[in-house]
Amino acid sequence: MNKYKETFGVDISKDVFDLYGSNSGHNQFNNDGKGFGSFLKILPEGAIVVMEATGYYHYRLAQFLYKNHVVVSVVNPLSVKRFIQMKLAKIKTDKSDAKAICDYAMANEVPLYNALTDVQAECLQLFRLLDSYLKKRTATKNKMHGEETLGIPSKFVYRSLKRDRKHLDGEIAGIEERLLSLVKKEQQHQLTLLTSVPGIGPKTALFLIVVTDGFSKFETAGQLCSYVGITPTIRESGSSVRGRSRISKVGNKKLRNLLFLCAFNACKHNRACRELYQRLVNKGKSKKLALIAVSNKLLKQCFAIANSGNPYDPEHVSVLKLQ
Repeated sequence: MNKYKETFGVDISKDVFDLYGSNSGHNQFNNDGKGFGSFLKILPEGAIVVMEATGYYHYRLAQFLYKNHVVVSVVNPLSVKRFIQMKLAKIKTDKSDAKAICDYAMANEVPLYNALTDVQAECLQLFRLLDSYLKKRTATKNKMHGEETLGIPSKFVYRSLKRDRKHLDGEIAGIEERLLSLVKKEQQHQLTLLTSVPGIGPKTALFLIVVTDGFSKFETAGQLCSYVGITPTIRESGSSVRGRSRISKVGNKKLRNLLFLCAFNACKHNRACRELYQRLVNKGKSKKLALIAVSNKLLKQCFAIANSGNPYDPEHVSVLKLQ
């Protein structure tokens, strides 16, 4: 049951945000400092404000409200979307979306928002930029390969692509160096712990620390695995539908890809992961499925190590709390 005096659902866009109060109904404000202040004035004590995680747009409002001692929740947009679909809603407007978020919060227990520190906020920005540059570099490499296949008819084009790739290499190296220095300021011990797990490199450890807020966002390893999207989904119905089990892929794609790459190294140097991989392959499972299972195992090991505060020990990691 909702324990707050009033629940506000917020649908936020670039210029404005619509809100729907469980008692006060619909209202709209500008998505700027003045609009935030006007919203704050009408908020009753004991209220909760719920909004979707919408990339950049929700962040400023969530931070503003949190710093003004308002209870805030930022929920997964997919959960709200499924909630709307379940109600068979036929109308979709900013007002109806705000009301749907309010209804969702009234019907479900929502997680409370914790404001990011300046270091955490900068790390997230850096990771977004890093991901963008990595995609650009991959595209540039593909274009260079295409020019080579053509026999490089235009040396000017090829030299331009080489300069672009060199520039991106420099920017990526600079971002990774900055990330490392920032994480060392607040999470040096946890960084050391995670890189003690065979198969987990500095880049994956950095990413894990940043996206999980030092693993404080998750109470169990199962929740973390679901967030990353490496938990299996079963497709069975009646006697005729027997689909192959697949990973959910509803989660953090970048982290999922990094863990999958780490799984190759873990199969060689991480005893528990190697035994798991060999056992699954010997049972006739595909190598890809076995590597996904290793990725899941690696993530659970990281969760256990981070929560125990002790470095990886092959003799004791199997008895650590993984769930």
